[in-house]
Amino acid sequence: MSRVGVMVLGPAGAGKSTFCNSIITHMQNVGRRAHIVNLDPAAEPNKYEFTVDIRDLISLEDVMEEMDLGPNGALIYCFEYLLQNLDWLDEELGDYNDEYLIFDCPGQIELYTHVPVLPNIIRHLQGQLNFSLCATYLLEAPFVIDSSKFFSGALSAMSAMILLELPHINILSKIDMVKDEYSRKRLKRFLNPDSSLLIQTADADTNPRFHKLNQAIAGLVDDFGMVQFLPLEAKNDDSVSTIISYIDDVTQWAEGQEPKEPNDEVEIEEM
Repeated sequence: MSRVGVMVLGPAGAGKSTFCNSIITHMQNVGRRAHIVNLDPAAEPNKYEFTVDIRDLISLEDVMEEMDLGPNGALIYCFEYLLQNLDWLDEELGDYNDEYLIFDCPGQIELYTHVPVLPNIIRHLQGQLNFSLCATYLLEAPFVIDSSKFFSGALSAMSAMILLELPHINILSKIDMVKDEYSRKRLKRFLNPDSSLLIQTADADTNPRFHKLNQAIAGLVDDFGMVQFLPLEAKNDDSVSTIISYIDDVTQWAEGQEPKEPNDEVEIEEM
């Protein structure tokens, strides 16, 4: 039976850990089992403890101190070390065959936009451990109200989609933090981007000398045809449930479940 996992990606501050905790809360409420696999060697547990924690193998603080590296260099070293010790990861994940695993990834997006470290780990999970995986890429909604920042976020999401080669769900997090009506209307344009509207919005926000660049990026997003976003309010169970339903569809979670014994028949009293 295929094992199911979701990779939670996105820049620092996008709400990845909060999203992971929201998934766990929802799973507990509906009677499903889920665990957080922490792949961030600098992270501390929040609402729920990590079931598997890369810091048991290597931590960012130790690498920075012993190797005299900065945080970004130390992070890449940690992942290269993990790649050399995948037997540790195999052993840690070995007992979780039926559970839903949530891989909480670091906020340094170079790990999954242009450094081939995470793709190698993903291929190992798929090939050696028989995982059916889905990637979720979070962007902070208040951040992308500015169209130029949306372009930046959309390009990073596209880069991750191409590099990781996984079913991919893009998410605009912290929707509830966007209060005013004008900003909420602007956000609606970014959920299912239309190139003409993107160009119109971007041209209104930028210097005319950037208009050709706006057209080129909007055309790239439109041609790629897969950059759409789901809204997320992490404290709204319906919002979280909707996103989980998309994840279940692309990972074919339901098809991998073992058949359950039917409930005992209800006895009907004779008339």
